[in-house]
Amino acid sequence: MVSIIRFSDLERFRNTGRWTLVYGRRKVGKSYFIRSMGYDRYYFIGRSGTIFEDDSTLSYEAFKREAIQCLERDETVVIDEIQRLPGEFLDLLHKTGVRGRLIAISSTLWLTKELMGKSSPVLGLFSEFKMGLIDERDILKNLRGRVGDKKKLVEYSIFLREPWLIPIWEKAENFFRALPSTAKLTVPSLIGEIFTEEERTYSRIYDGILKAVAHGKQVSTEIASQLYSLRLIPAQDPSLVHPYLKILEGIGILERVKLHGRNKYYYRHSSPVIDYYYYLDAKYGISEREIQEDQAEKVLNERMSHYAEQFVSNLLSKEMGLWCEKIVERDYEVDAALTDFKRLVAVVEVKWKESFSGGEIRSLEEKLSRFPCRRILFVPRREDLPKEPEKVEVWDLDSVLNERTASSNVSI
Repeated sequence: MVSIIRFSDLERFRNTGRWTLVYGRRKVGKSYFIRSMGYDRYYFIGRSGTIFEDDSTLSYEAFKREAIQCLERDETVVIDEIQRLPGEFLDLLHKTGVRGRLIAISSTLWLTKELMGKSSPVLGLFSEFKMGLIDERDILKNLRGRVGDKKKLVEYSIFLREPWLIPIWEKAENFFRALPSTAKLTVPSLIGEIFTEEERTYSRIYDGILKAVAHGKQVSTEIASQLYSLRLIPAQDPSLVHPYLKILEGIGILERVKLHGRNKYYYRHSSPVIDYYYYLDAKYGISEREIQEDQAEKVLNERMSHYAEQFVSNLLSKEMGLWCEKIVERDYEVDAALTDFKRLVAVVEVKWKESFSGGEIRSLEEKLSRFPCRRILFVPRREDLPKEPEKVEVWDLDSVLNERTASSNVSI
């Protein structure tokens, strides 16, 4: 199995406090990551409240006594799915104080609210460590020696930021053909397990939002309109969906991108495989019936350019140390606006295709020429261009991996 090293997360984790809450959506690799860090005791709390340590089970009383003693000896204790313990355990931690190294892992937003809320007995004792998908730079670094073709390397990397897809990629004869059935089996349970019992009351609203975003309703006004048309909210009011969007963003299911020059935001799925599932469900009802292979393949081909745009925009933003925004005007859009505070540093168009006409190049040059900053066209392979535009820099993956850009110091 491919062993993925999460260089960016390792660097961030070094700067956390002695007590750390590691949280994020399910199946992003939280437990695997923490197990690789080294520890003295690792406790996993089962759904029924059973406490496991390796192959043994402990009573709650024995666990409490043992865990506190370890912390008092300045040892490292990991508690996986800590939210399943009785609430009084937080009071016990407060009484103990910050001793030893305590790493708490949770897949629910509820625990984060409880630990960081004003009434929490451990407020201020934990530092937060949010884990999302594998960083774009890290997945490229890990896969670079295994995939020779630049276009395929990016396309595999787009999806393999989801750690649970890596074993399927290794075993499947055709990974992308296996993707629809894999998504259908995994995504609903992955999403459903995120919220606590209280929040599941609103599962139809969350489901409606995720479908709306996948289907192109990506600002809060459009999302509210879609939910109202389905009678999921009582009025066509964006303020009614903002709390749900905040939760979905907080747990790492959606990401928010600022629209450049406006006090408005654009929402998109953080995970392409989740977006793919909800897009298929909105278009073909994949959650309730089978979908033909040719339909699923057609949809993936349609969506791949969208996923490449998202992947490349985030990659360049991180590598260049700039914020990623998006430009949406009445008569045109620009895939990415890279900014330093309010200053526009670069505009980026991602064209995920293998052939280009001269007219397409001229049209792109004309659109980007209105911006007095760096103008970048990112393509799968720059050698596929019939000619390079005069006023636009052409980048492909080699430009990032091999530091070929003329004026940026980029390395992976």
